[in-house]
Amino acid sequence: MMSARENWLRAVQFQYPEWIPCSAGFAPIVWRTHRESLERVILDHARLFPDYQAGSVNFYDEMPPVYRQGEYYRDNWGCLWYNAHEGLEGQVVESPLADWSRLDDYHMPDPLVHHERGEEPKDWERIAADVARAQAEGRLTWGNGERLFDRLYFLRGFENLMMDIATDDPHLPVLIEMLTDYELRLVRKWLEIGVDVIGFHTDIGTQRSLMISPAKFRQYIKPMFMEIFQTCRQGGALVSLSSDGHLLEIVDDLIECGVSVHDPQLRANTLPGIAAAYKGRLCANVDLDRQSFAFLTPAQIREQVREVVEVMAAPEGGLMLSASVWDEKTPLANIAALCEAMEEFCFA
Repeated sequence: MMSARENWLRAVQFQYPEWIPCSAGFAPIVWRTHRESLERVILDHARLFPDYQAGSVNFYDEMPPVYRQGEYYRDNWGCLWYNAHEGLEGQVVESPLADWSRLDDYHMPDPLVHHERGEEPKDWERIAADVARAQAEGRLTWGNGERLFDRLYFLRGFENLMMDIATDDPHLPVLIEMLTDYELRLVRKWLEIGVDVIGFHTDIGTQRSLMISPAKFRQYIKPMFMEIFQTCRQGGALVSLSSDGHLLEIVDDLIECGVSVHDPQLRANTLPGIAAAYKGRLCANVDLDRQSFAFLTPAQIREQVREVVEVMAAPEGGLMLSASVWDEKTPLANIAALCEAMEEFCFA
């Protein structure tokens, strides 16, 4: 059997993987709710969670500040965050560039030193050693890019950014160029280390459409994507893009920019929509319908996984599955059914 790294790379590049890569993740509040019972489910599905070690999660009896309800904290970009729900990431309530008059004096954090939040400075010597060790062990290696479109509305505030785009505010290209330069510094560091994949996050869709028109996307955001993603590809790294919401109208643009794999959300894009836009063209890491997990029966969850695989799978690859459980009301039986179905249909 081929290694998980080779299988993943083959799936992304349509080179006939042996199985469908798949993954599942759980929000801290889900861990706190189900605790040892969730860990037992994970340990029972070693094919899906091959690297999980018993006792490696502390069940979040005390949440980190980023997940604490009612907690305010300021990140390294100057954004003030507030959490309305325990165990989930909050939202920006104060943006450092809400007033364009602050732009001339604004300095982004150093991507080679600072994390997004207030963690210890990055230790690139250790990071490079970890990557080298993973490569020696035949494991897939990742570099972490930054947030893209969502970073813009964190910095400006959502309504402000929408008005900037609608009115073609002349300050906006300046900010986009600053963010692009920031990303390129980080990308070049990961390319120097020699990772297989560089991942980016950029929520740009609602449940029904893009947040901005496709024309405005192509005017403002696509050039940033093109420069960053093509730098990755030309440097030998694949590009993984995570972007929630409905993105069907710009899949061709993502392909042109150099995206290797994207995670279309099942609910927002629909299975027929994903099949038409992605199948045979761009590897789809289909994000199963997390909004339904708390309300379906185990049999219905199994059917959801089965249907995605039946419609999207092809011998040459181009399909992955991911499941994110964020609702603590999701029954443990449903989580077990989800894991069982992913193992059943992805490793068949």
